[in-house]
Formats: sequence, structure tokens, C-alpha cells
Amino acid sequence: MRKIIIFIFLVLTFICSCSEKRETAEDWNNKAKLLWDGKQYTNPKKAIKYLDNAIKLQPNNVDTYNKRGVAYINIGNNQKAIEDFNKVIGLEQDNAKAYNNRGTAYTNLVQYRQAIEDFNKAIGLEQDYANAYNNRGVAYFLQGNKELGCPDAKKACALGNCKALEFAKGKGLCH
Repeated sequence: MRKIIIFIFLVLTFICSCSEKRETAEDWNNKAKLLWDGKQYTNPKKAIKYLDNAIKLQPNNVDTYNKRGVAYINIGNNQKAIEDFNKVIGLEQDNAKAYNNRGTAYTNLVQYRQAIEDFNKAIGLEQDYANAYNNRGVAYFLQGNKELGCPDAKKACALGNCKALEFAKGKGLCH
């Protein structure tokens, strides 16, 4: 009888240990989301690790690649960010967010022509994309082109993002 009880105990222990919850891609994404403060990741390196785990479990999740690309931008690794945004665009050519994010990475790399092309594509996909107008305006300003930067900054502000316009007005670039 004692051997039977020990055997049952061992079987139950084995079953319980096998049924422990393994983290899903969604779990890893949620962990990364907890590190997002609304503007950037508070700990982008940790977010990248979490998102790496999510990608291993769901290798074609465009949202996860977009998030990891943003985390790469947060640590200044714009080339890795571009690789992630390229992956998104390869999977989903009409992803305006990926074009906008890749444009931001190109801007950070002082590759304004490529950045503006990406912002144009994002705006072509979503005509009311305030961040894309704002970011394109910034790229124009960085090129020294206030004639194109000001209208974009004003359009972005009309759509709810006034960052570039406030900056440009402060510098006397736009009225």
C-alpha cells in the first residue's frame, strides 16, 4: 500500500510540474509594455530581451517587431531598429507605423532623404497621421527647409501633435 501511495504521489508531482505555465508571446509583450511610459521605454534593454522572447515564440508578429524597433531607437541602435521595421514592412507593406518609425531611425542617422520618403509613405497610408507630419516637418527643418517644414508642423499641430510647430516658432522658423 505504501508503494502505491508513493507511486501516486510521484505521478501527481510529475503532472503538476509539467503543467506549470510557460510564458507566451503575449506574456513577454505585456512585460515589455510595463516598461513603456507613453513616450519611450524606461528600460529599453530589458524591453528588447522581453520582445526577443516574444519573437522567438511568434516570429511573424509585426507589432512585436515595431515595439522592439522603438526600443532599439531608445538605446541609439538605429540600424537594428531599421532591420526590425524592414521586417514589419516585409510582412505588411501597408503598415504606416513601421514607415514612420523607420523614418525616425533614418532621421537619427542623418539620412533625411530616406526619412522623408518613409514619412511620405506613412502619410500616404494614413492621411491624418499627426506623428508622421510632425516627423517629416522635423526632417525638413534639419535640412534647413522651413518652406516645407512649417506646413508639416502646422498640419501635425492641427491633428494634435504640436511639438515641431512649438519648436519652430521658438526658433523663429514658423509664424
